[in-house]
Amino acid sequence: MHDAKARFSELVRRVRSEGPQHVTVRGHDEVVVISAEDFRRLRGDRDGSALVAAMQALPVQDVDLAPPRSVMPVRGVSL
Repeated sequence: MHDAKARFSELVRRVRSEGPQHVTVRGHDEVVVISAEDFRRLRGDRDGSALVAAMQALPVQDVDLAPPRSVMPVRGVSL
């Protein structure tokens, strides 16, 4: 980690040119530094808009996704 702090600009350059970089502490992987673009891609959208867009782009539009409902009998309760 000390080495990464001392050479941070080189670390950023290597992330951009070579991809994710592992940072070790005492010989063990501690963190992986990735580009902001990779982070956004891995994090995904939080509002589900990509899923909605993908479903709207399906060639079959007349599919009913609502499950069938059935009426369940209700027992009377005496208090």
